[in-house]
This record gives sequence, C-alpha cells and structure tokens, in this order.
Amino acid sequence: METVVEAAVLHRLSMPLRLPFETSYGREERRELLLVEVRTPDGDMGWGECVAQARPLYSPETVDTAALMLVREILPRVLGRPWSHPAEVWEWLTPVRGHPMAKFALEGAVWDLYARRLGRPLAAVLGGTRQEVAAGVSLGMAPLSALLDQVRGWVERGYRRVKIKIAPGRDRETLAALRQAFPGLALMADANGAYRWPQDAARLEALDDLDLLMLEQPFPPEDWEAHAALQARLRTPLCLDESIGSLAEARRAVALGACRVINVKPGRLGGFTPALALEAWARQAGVPLWCGGMLETGVGRALNVALASLPGFTLPGDLSASERYWEEDIIDPPVTLTPDGTIRVPEAPGAGWTVDPRRLARYERWSRTLRV
Repeated sequence: METVVEAAVLHRLSMPLRLPFETSYGREERRELLLVEVRTPDGDMGWGECVAQARPLYSPETVDTAALMLVREILPRVLGRPWSHPAEVWEWLTPVRGHPMAKFALEGAVWDLYARRLGRPLAAVLGGTRQEVAAGVSLGMAPLSALLDQVRGWVERGYRRVKIKIAPGRDRETLAALRQAFPGLALMADANGAYRWPQDAARLEALDDLDLLMLEQPFPPEDWEAHAALQARLRTPLCLDESIGSLAEARRAVALGACRVINVKPGRLGGFTPALALEAWARQAGVPLWCGGMLETGVGRALNVALASLPGFTLPGDLSASERYWEEDIIDPPVTLTPDGTIRVPEAPGAGWTVDPRRLARYERWSRTLRV
C-alpha cells in the first residue's frame, strides 16, 4: 500500500509534571515537548513524539534543535515522496548524521500512520506477541522519607519494578533503606553517567550486596572500558542506556563485557527500524532488554508500549500509567495500569489512542505546518 505524507504539523508543548523529577542532570518541574503529526491527502493521520529535553544534558539534542532539524533537513526528505513501508522512510533519513530523536519524532509518526492505514495495532505490525507488558516506575532523587512514601504508593498501585535515580553521595544510604523497607521489590538504580572511574569504583562496589535488579549507566556514555572493568567486579548486572545509540554499539558493549542488560529507547536509536534490528539481535544473543522512557506524554508512551510487546523485551521497562507524570494526559484514553501491574497493549489500529484537541491546545506554545 503506497502512502504519501502531504503535510506535517509540529506541536510545541509545555506541560507541568505531576511531581518534580530530579536526576544528576538537574531538576524538572515542567516538560518541554515536541509532537509531530503527519497527514495524508485522504485524511489519515499518525503521531510521533520527540523525546529530547529542553537542554542538551541527556543528549546533544534539545526540543528546539529537533524542531529546527525537522523543518530544514528531515521533513523535506519525506514530504510528498511515496513509500510502502516505514523502513523506507528511515533509510531516507540515514544521510542526516546524528539527530536520532528528531528522526524518531517523524519515524514513529510514520509507523503509527502505517498501522492505522492497515487497520492493525501498531504492536502487531512491529511483531509484538504480548497482550500486556509489565509496568515499571522511574523516580527522581528526593529526601529519603519522601522517596519511601513514593515507592510505597507506587508499589501499592501494583508496579512490579521501581527505578531510583542516584548520584555520588545520594546512593548507598537511600538504596539500603529502600531494600530494607521493600525486601522483595525488583529495585534498580540509574546513575545517568554521574560516576567516574576509578575514583568511584569502591562506592559502586558497595551497592553489590543490595540485590539490585541492575545498575544503569554508572559512567559517561563513551567510557566503555570503565563499564567493563566495573562489571567484572560486580555480581549486579550493569545496564547501558546513553552508551547505546546503535546496534553496532550494543554488539560492542556486550563483546567488551561492559553490560549484561540493554535499555532500548527508540528515540535514542533514531527510530523503530533500528530498534527492531537490535531486538532481533538481542533475542538471538540472549541479551535481556527493557524499554526505557523519557517522561513522554501518552503519545510517546503508547509507542513504547507497542515496542515493549516484542518477545526480546524480557524485563519491566519505564512503562508507567499517564497519572505517573501528568494530572491530565493529552491522549484519550490515557495509559492506565491493570490491577496486576501491567499495561494492556492496545488492540485499536495504530498505537491505539487519539489526541484530545482541547488538551493539546491547553498546553501548546506554538504549531507549524509544513506541506508538499
């Protein structure tokens, strides 16, 4: 089935977070967001989300650089050009070096459009096999008493895995208290590259007796050898996030012994197309995967749920209900948690939701339409 995107609309939003979210990169109370809406001549639509932050801290990209690249380089390669499968669109974008989050903002919308035009759920089109995916919640740094209350509340709601952000001096005491309070909880820690080798080696080794599900990205993305050296000294599996921007880097990390688990974010990889290639390789190689999150709206969250339905995603990811981050989400229906701690994979065509235009308008700072 041939498809042409005749118009694309960029929607720039600013939404208050339900709770402040603090990591080693800083503290966020609002989320600056960029959505991409694609339209065909016959009125079909698809939606994608750019997961970049307002500042270049997690990655070099920001929502503003992504908007610029979409307008100048990415959308002109796609608008008005016929395609039969989203993988073709991803190939058209490969000459543009870098900017994976800007690319996924469009490519995710194209996959959603493609599945809607087929009349099939996006998860099934991607190759998903699950009807439900295990939910996990990611919590920012906070005073210990507040963090204990937060974890207790989310566990009581049914979340199966809790991730805590850590940094030097805000690690062992917090995690030990959480482990004592929740002895059976699947608990993991994410450092976002805040530690340094070798000066922080002993501090990180001191976490090895806390029965963590994994320790995510302790060192900066480019420090492969430090991750390999630490993993050789830990029983706790290391997971890489920021380090993995491609299938080639995933292979390198595993070959070096730099990790035992990989966090897959389609925005970090540049699209579903490379994420699917990584999932297929990891399944064959026996490398556990989980789907990471970036404080997305329900648009991006639903795309992640579809990806996490694939068989290679064997661990609970950063897949939370809309209420985790937002007083009101912009999609209908919102992402919700089942009583047994899972998120149901939508059965409706595409990613399985619609954008509520009134909520979109409430948080929209500006929009821009590009046409053929």
